[in-house]
Amino acid sequence: MLFQEVINDLPSLVYLTMASDGDEAASILNRIELLPDVIFLDMNMPIKNGFEYLKEMKHNKKLQSLPVIILSTSTHPSVVNEAYEQGAHLYIRKPNDFLNFKKIVQYVLAINWKGSLSQPPREEFLLNSFPGERA
Repeated sequence: MLFQEVINDLPSLVYLTMASDGDEAASILNRIELLPDVIFLDMNMPIKNGFEYLKEMKHNKKLQSLPVIILSTSTHPSVVNEAYEQGAHLYIRKPNDFLNFKKIVQYVLAINWKGSLSQPPREEFLLNSFPGERA
């Protein structure tokens, strides 16, 4: 719900489709013709968690080139490394405050994903705060 509030609060028009779990996400993405520019994937989804669905996406020819942004409360190195190894493009630790979360989402949405489908270097993969504010 917080993610939806962030999207609704952005100054630009963003079309958001939400899924409550990995199976629903798979169903939506497999039946639509026009794919989204980017996928925000929560690691803690029920039924099929984020890792399971990310792996499924990366083995699906239709979906494998979609940029995937991981959302998680965990920044445990093993979790972040697994997301990187499975082909995610960025990993966002969900911030505690709305404004910081909004800035991070706005930053991610401003990236030209069509021109930049490769993963960033590992040291730029994890976003804990708005990139312009990192030390």
